[in-house]
Amino acid sequence: MLERTPYQDKVIKRYYDNRSDIMKQKLSELTTDLYLAEGKKRQQIWKRITLALTNLGIDPICIERLNVSDNPTLLAEFLEKTVYKK
Repeated sequence: MLERTPYQDKVIKRYYDNRSDIMKQKLSELTTDLYLAEGKKRQQIWKRITLALTNLGIDPICIERLNVSDNPTLLAEFLEKTVYKK
C-alpha cells in the first residue's frame, strides 16, 4: 500500500473535518436539481439525497417519508428546519 505524504494527510483530515458542511452544500444543489428533474433522473437525485441525509445522521424514517412524498418543497422546508438551522 502506498504511503501518503503529510500534505495528503492534511487534505484528507480537512475533508472529514468539514464533511457536514460539504453534505449541506451538496443537499442545497440536489434540492435545486430536484425541482427541475423528471423521470429516471429524478430517482437518481433522490438516491443521492438519501445518501447525503444518511451521512448527516438524519433518522431513516424521516428520509423515507421525504423520499415517498417526492416533493422538493417539502424537502427544502425539512432541510431549512433541521439541517441548516445548526
